[in-house]
Amino acid sequence: MNIQLNGLNALVGGSTAGIGLAIAKRLAAAGATVTLLARNEAKCLTALSELSTSAGQKHDYIAANQADPYALKITLDEYIATHSKTFHIVINNTGGPAPGPLHQAAASELEKAFAQHVIASHLIMQACLQGMKHAGYGRIINVISTSVKAPLPNLGVSNTIRAAMANWSKTLANELAPHGITVNNILPGATDTDRLKAIIETKAQKTEKSPEEVRLEMISEIPAGRFALPEEVAAAAVFLASPEAAYITGINLPVDGGRTPSL
Repeated sequence: MNIQLNGLNALVGGSTAGIGLAIAKRLAAAGATVTLLARNEAKCLTALSELSTSAGQKHDYIAANQADPYALKITLDEYIATHSKTFHIVINNTGGPAPGPLHQAAASELEKAFAQHVIASHLIMQACLQGMKHAGYGRIINVISTSVKAPLPNLGVSNTIRAAMANWSKTLANELAPHGITVNNILPGATDTDRLKAIIETKAQKTEKSPEEVRLEMISEIPAGRFALPEEVAAAAVFLASPEAAYITGINLPVDGGRTPSL
């Protein structure tokens, strides 16, 4: 399928590394004009230089932190007004909460994660919604986790917040479908990113195993027999962002090599 996104503007969260950067690159390669959203300006500039401009795009970035959602909303509103920008595609993607059992988590950890994920995504949606409605085209895609289908061990706060994001998405999908706006979730499995490497290192230290032993144990749980590449998750996002996916909304799409033990 030759997906063409020429003339569409995309806002991509967490887009200086890992899955977010891979999605930004794929969207740009398909012709979309990409605005990176991340907290580190220097990393934004580096990532910006890696995006294709083969369709004559002029990509941009917004340096803001989703951990401070109300400041982010002010920055985003100002950007949209100053640039007269309509974002047709929004990729909500930000780092996951720290691991640990839920019964030991402080209430502040839940509050912080809820703000960074649900509140930030909600305010981003509201900032972009009128433009999508006016255009008659909108794609809101949330990169969350397979834990919305089957909670993962030792990720108590993450399991809780990801489920909240999934139900936020499904509710929005039903409300916004009449406006030509779809809302979907991508659920990556273990993906070969720096975050996964850090998780492996932490688990190795706690279990007194080598990182390679931990890596092989994780791979043994995946029917496909390997970790995902960020580009494979990005391919799913680009499809959901396209006109071809206009009748797909309100779904959870696992990209996990078959690991999730439920449909």
